[in-house]
Amino acid sequence: MPLLFMRYLFAALCGLLLAPSAFAQSLTPSAFKALGAPNNPAVEVAWNRFYDYEGMTDILQKLAAAHPELSTLESLGQSYGGRELWLLTIANPETGDPDRKSAMWIDGNIHGNEIQTTEVSLYTAWYLLELYDTNPWIKDLVDTKTIYILPSMNPDGRESFINEPERSRWSRGGQVPVDDDGDGLVEEDCGNDLDGNGQLTQMRVKVPGGRWKPHPDELRQMVRCALDEACEYDLIFTEGIDDDGDGRVDEDCVSSYDPNRNWGWFWRPNYIQRGAHHFPFSVPETKAISDFIKARPNILAGQSYHNTGGMMLRGPGAAEDRTYRADDAVFDLIGEKGEQMLPGYDYFVIHKDLYTVYGGETDWMYASEGIMPFANEMFTSFNLFRSRERNAGDSYRFDRLVLFGEFFVDWTPFDHPTYGPVEIGGTKRNFGRLPPSFLLEEELHRNMAFTLYHAYELPVVTFEEVLTEDLGGGLFEVTATLVNHRAIPTRLAVDVQNNINRPDWVTLEGATVVSSGVKSSKFADTYTEQPSRPERVEIQAVPGQGRAVVMWIVRGDGPYTLTYDSLKGGQATHEVR
Repeated sequence: MPLLFMRYLFAALCGLLLAPSAFAQSLTPSAFKALGAPNNPAVEVAWNRFYDYEGMTDILQKLAAAHPELSTLESLGQSYGGRELWLLTIANPETGDPDRKSAMWIDGNIHGNEIQTTEVSLYTAWYLLELYDTNPWIKDLVDTKTIYILPSMNPDGRESFINEPERSRWSRGGQVPVDDDGDGLVEEDCGNDLDGNGQLTQMRVKVPGGRWKPHPDELRQMVRCALDEACEYDLIFTEGIDDDGDGRVDEDCVSSYDPNRNWGWFWRPNYIQRGAHHFPFSVPETKAISDFIKARPNILAGQSYHNTGGMMLRGPGAAEDRTYRADDAVFDLIGEKGEQMLPGYDYFVIHKDLYTVYGGETDWMYASEGIMPFANEMFTSFNLFRSRERNAGDSYRFDRLVLFGEFFVDWTPFDHPTYGPVEIGGTKRNFGRLPPSFLLEEELHRNMAFTLYHAYELPVVTFEEVLTEDLGGGLFEVTATLVNHRAIPTRLAVDVQNNINRPDWVTLEGATVVSSGVKSSKFADTYTEQPSRPERVEIQAVPGQGRAVVMWIVRGDGPYTLTYDSLKGGQATHEVR
């Protein structure tokens, strides 16, 4: 066989082996580990891109299959559109029942257009599972806590945003049909991709007395005119036409309701709180999720991901609502730590520093379930040039210098059936609220680190010291000191003050208990007596970085078994001989 032919055959075979279809299922192995990531993980995922519902499902299924000893994948139900609400539970069942360990809830994508919030939830699951065997800090977290992760609370809205730009460029809500314009029809007037470029952008039209103009230093950007300035443009924020012939453009499309205004705490009807929908939990997704959380009283920490603005938010969402001072101190500790971990982010109280929210998820978690939640608004213009000084045109300058013009569609003429000659162009939907690819992975990791720090501060309670004293006559006094080694108490102040969950229990077995109670310290001579069932002492909580002291007077010299049992703070046992 001629040598030249052999070379052609070899080249052809190499081409087949290296074709995209041949290596699309795996990434090239790494030769040297970069800090902060697993090296050659069992499940390869590229974190510089976004995934649709099918891609998200594929990642979750691969993680659950690769790490069955640490993860369980289930569906909490289906969205309005019939998509599964996938939940991945990460815990080590060898170290205890996952539903009895102190737990954290993580969710993303409550708003359909806030898509990187799904990626950060997936990244967190991937990181915990892939680093478990090599990072002692991660291993300890997974061994001692339970992490419930719901990457997409709103899979319908996400799928619409990714694949149907004409329906959901600005969409926050899900896909339950709503008659926005009161004409008896639903979703009859959405956006239209008039120029057929696959992007739903904006329209500008020249009119006398317009209130918009091109920015003098950046002609692509439209800015509002000053009050004393004569301008020639009006800006129409969605590319489209009057589909239903009522004289208005794009006024009745999907997602007029807001899933983050549909929760059962300080809910207000739609005329007060826009987006509230019909009544609390009237949206199928919020109902399914709330039912799961209510059935898991071990959840003590919460993290909901949103975009954009670079904020770590906590409640209350309304000025007439409240939080408790002891809880505020823990919120402040975690939030202020987050400002170090997330450069450019601010720690804010929702109603005071942002705006009023009624019927929000985090307020429901805190006030109804005794959970300490944060909501992170992911991505900030600080990351464009790493500067707190934000100037008009920064996004366009960043696009020109760093993205090479990729985020903007140039203004082009179009003959509009209603407005006449217009120009179509403007920003694409994958910029502004969403980080570009090379900043995406950093956003994912830093936000995850903040959330895992929060999870780390969940209670770890142990029996620090157990003393016995012979009182004579066959009676003994047993005194036990419990210590919480973390910042978050076993029950928040809102929980204790409003009796949301039962108190913590400390039980003695192995003797007849005559009397029992709680001491102010191990040196106290008196105690507050347990009024009934003296073998089981009730304590309101073990404080963050604090102690609780309980005692029993018993008949019998043991051995005794002491058991600490908290719905939210976990469990511990101690043998006394």
